[in-house]
Amino acid sequence: MNLFILKYLCRTKKEDEKMKKIVFMFLALYLMNTVNGQNFQVHYDFGKNRNYVTTTFEMFKPDNWGNSFIFVDFDYTMDKAKHPGMAYMEIARCFSFGKSPFSFQVEYNGGLMAIPAETGYSAFAINNAYLSGLDYGWHSADFTKFLNLKVLYKYIAGKNPASFQLTGVWNLDFFNRKLLMNGFADFWREDNLNFTKSNGENLSEPTETRFVFMSEPQIWYNLTPQLSLGSEIELTSNFGSVDGFKVCPTIGIKWTFQ
Repeated sequence: MNLFILKYLCRTKKEDEKMKKIVFMFLALYLMNTVNGQNFQVHYDFGKNRNYVTTTFEMFKPDNWGNSFIFVDFDYTMDKAKHPGMAYMEIARCFSFGKSPFSFQVEYNGGLMAIPAETGYSAFAINNAYLSGLDYGWHSADFTKFLNLKVLYKYIAGKNPASFQLTGVWNLDFFNRKLLMNGFADFWREDNLNFTKSNGENLSEPTETRFVFMSEPQIWYNLTPQLSLGSEIELTSNFGSVDGFKVCPTIGIKWTFQ
């Protein structure tokens, strides 16, 4: 019989606890290597009256205190040269409660957008938003499936000083990590004045809405551990001055830094 196996079968209780700690350490390191990283995405949006490119940089990094997440979007919509017409970022930090699946999250959202005007373009700020609240995290035993649920207080500067946001984030790996399905869904309280229909036509009269929904499910096929091809579908309701439900699909390519 293999000497290591014999030692394992004859281990003491103290050695058993030590073995469990070693196994846990290896699992934790595996998780860190699996989900820790950055990626850069290029999407072509062929939704109604869109037809432009969006680039996204994402970073997720866990540590002993919790985890950090940041992403930056640029929409290339300005002029025939397609200069960046929108810049938007989110940065979130979760502080873990020990070994509990719960953590405390703080988050900032904000950006800038340019729109056509009579003399060229006018720019306006995307209202700063500050969020804080509770995050619950779950993962499968092999770390190929993740789910985060968040209940957050939301302060939207200049609009809603007391609001809320409910968020779900998922990550699902299949076929030995060849197929990836991930994304998020947000539902929040925000007073909006909508001017257009989902098909781009102007409304005869603006509508007032108080709740917003947005989800961006993605699907990727990993050609290599770094290079992926896929798609994202933006699903929104009462978002961006558009009344009602709107669907905007994309095709994309992603490079994951390792």
